Amino acid sequence: MNLHPLPPPQTKTASSRQRFLDTLKFKPVAKPWMRWGAFLWDETVERWKQEGWDGTPLDYYFDLDRLVRVDPWYGPVPEFQHEVLSEDAETTTYINHEGIVMREFKQHHDASMPQFIKFPVENEAEFDKFAAERLALNAAQRLSADWKKTVASGRVQVAVGRGDLGAGGQGGTQTPAGTEEMWPRKCWADRWGGFFGSLRNLMGVQNLCVAFYDQPRLIERMMEERADRVIEITGEVLKHARFETFWFWEDMAYKGGPLVGPDLFRKFAFRHYQRVCDWLRGQGIEHIGLDSDGKIDSLIPVWLDAGITLLWPFEVQSGMDVLKVRRQYGKRLGIMGGLDKRVLAKGGPVMRAEVDRVMPLIEEGGYIPELDHSVPPGVSWANFCDYIGYLKHRQASPAVGLGDFHPPHRAGHLRPGQEFGAKGVPVLAHVVAQLCRGHAVKARSASVTFDRQPGVRGIVFADHLFHQVFGPRFLW
Repeated sequence: MNLHPLPPPQTKTASSRQRFLDTLKFKPVAKPWMRWGAFLWDETVERWKQEGWDGTPLDYYFDLDRLVRVDPWYGPVPEFQHEVLSEDAETTTYINHEGIVMREFKQHHDASMPQFIKFPVENEAEFDKFAAERLALNAAQRLSADWKKTVASGRVQVAVGRGDLGAGGQGGTQTPAGTEEMWPRKCWADRWGGFFGSLRNLMGVQNLCVAFYDQPRLIERMMEERADRVIEITGEVLKHARFETFWFWEDMAYKGGPLVGPDLFRKFAFRHYQRVCDWLRGQGIEHIGLDSDGKIDSLIPVWLDAGITLLWPFEVQSGMDVLKVRRQYGKRLGIMGGLDKRVLAKGGPVMRAEVDRVMPLIEEGGYIPELDHSVPPGVSWANFCDYIGYLKHRQASPAVGLGDFHPPHRAGHLRPGQEFGAKGVPVLAHVVAQLCRGHAVKARSASVTFDRQPGVRGIVFADHLFHQVFGPRFLW
């Protein structure tokens, strides 16, 4: 593993920026575009440092691509001062930087949800006051001299959910001065660039959902304000920095589905999305993404029709399946994420099978494989390193035919007779049937657990017999 920044690319090698754009356009790339992920839990950082990570930004550590952020803070400016209202032995109640009164555990607060007690807006009068005092452009403070200097230098990484420019925390990066690589850039209106998520910050989930029925005029006014402000702030950003992709933020679903029905949401939000997307395309921004956790499948048509082209993170535990999404929407939708973060805690064969699962999308293009959200503290540093290594290995050859018989990742020596059966189906006949149909045998797939414990049957898919038996005996 390289602990130092990447050297300048060869002149004949496409830049990271170009490979990123080609991937989103479903064009072939000589080297797949890949980053380590997006976020780490605080507890994950603590664990990894205890297990040997020296804190080197992960994109440098693993020699990976990076998606550099150039966004300022789209939320309240000036921010609210942190004010502790009360505390006991276990919890603290305080006003956060967005004006929300919340109660939080003192220990391991990142591993639990806070209790939201009061939000700043309940009616139109409170919204008018909040918008006038906190949501105006306020360019001198929102796009400060420090922000302009940092963006100009190319060293940008904004802390999650805040307006301050960080120093590459959470495993992220600051592009070093003098680096010639051209990284793609994104402008992410984090937590305040959307038409549910930002309104939720103002009202809270329950009050917001009820307001769609009881206060429709307030909903319309808040969405109108957000569309106006996103366009205004982003227009100022473009005076100082170019970027390849803009991202909305919503987080408007849970594991059972969206927090507001797709038809109702389309009725209120569609024209605002469309107006912002049309404006962005008028500025030359072709790739427009949206971040929402949870089960979002019923919302995808709303976003696609409005002009959004890219989604993240496709949480597996909420029932999202990137292969199913691709079958349904084809090349209309770019996909980032979709790898179940939970399997990294188990590692080994379980992790490799999950990576193998999404490999067909690599071949098709329009897909950037990564975890379906933040890396939780149940994942060891060793398992994460193993995951990155295997993902890099598989992306180098997502599917191969019979002419490629390199051994798979972490291959070991097994007696072929151990692997001759798969659920009672004659393996050899199955392989012959595949070959007769013109199907490639994916020799590098890790469905076979080469490093499993002795005595545990490891073959999962029958098409690996040719690779296991004939390859080692006659070709290697």
